[in-house]
Amino acid sequence: MNKIIIPIIITALVIAILATALVIIFKKTDSKKAISETAELPDNFTCTAHTGCMGTEDNSLEAIEMGAKHGADIVEFDVYFTENDEPVLSHDKPKGKEVTLDEAFKKVSEYKNLKVNVDIKSYGSLEKIVECAEKHNLKDRIFFTGIFLKDTEAVKKSCPDIDYYLNSDIEKKRKQTDEYIESLVKTVKDSGAVGINCHYINVTEEMVTAFRENGLLVSVWTVNKESDMHKVLKIAPDNITTRHPDVLKDIIE
Repeated sequence: MNKIIIPIIITALVIAILATALVIIFKKTDSKKAISETAELPDNFTCTAHTGCMGTEDNSLEAIEMGAKHGADIVEFDVYFTENDEPVLSHDKPKGKEVTLDEAFKKVSEYKNLKVNVDIKSYGSLEKIVECAEKHNLKDRIFFTGIFLKDTEAVKKSCPDIDYYLNSDIEKKRKQTDEYIESLVKTVKDSGAVGINCHYINVTEEMVTAFRENGLLVSVWTVNKESDMHKVLKIAPDNITTRHPDVLKDIIE
C-alpha cells in the first residue's frame, strides 16, 4: 500500500511546487506589463542611487561605485562643511574620518556620463563645490538638492551656474487641490529651481502633470520597496531616488 501512496504524494508535491512557481512568474509578468501599459516615463527619466545603495556605507566611495555599476544615471551623496570650511561627505557634523569631496568627485569622474546629486547638509563656501567639480571636469554633471526656500538666494549668489531642486514639505491635506498645486508650481518657479524634490508618498499624478506643463521637474525620494516602485512609476516622475537601483532598472527594462 505504501509503495503506491508514496509516489502519489511525491507527484502531488511536485505539481504543487510547479503550480506555485508558475503563479509567482505570472504575477511578476503581469506586474511589469501593467507598468509598461500605464506609465509613460519622460524621455529624460533618471534613476538615482541614494548614498549607501546596495548595502554599502552611506557617503562612501563604494556607494558611488555600486550605484554606477548597477545602472544608476545619478549618484547621490551628502555634503557637509567642516569647521575649516572644507566640503566632505557626511549627513551630520563631521567627525574627522569622512571622504572628501575631492575624493568623491575623482571617483565619479571614472564613470562616463554619471551625474551627481549633491545633497547640501550645511552651508559654507558653496563655491568650493563648483571649484572641485571643475577640477574633475564635472561642473556640467552636478546639481544640488537639500535646498529650501530660505537657502535659494545664497545658492544663486555662490553658484549661479548650478541647477538645484527645491526641497519642499508638501501639505498632505491640500496636495490634491488645484489651488495648492498651482501655488506650489509658482513657488518653485519663482525660486529659480529646476523642479521639486520631495518624499514619494506626497507626490500625485496631478502634481507631476502640472509641473511638467510648466517646464519643471519632479524628483522623488527614497523609494526602496519594489511594490512602491511600481506605484510611483505609474505617476511617472522625472527621477526616482532609491537604495536599490538594480531593482528599479529591472522593473523599467
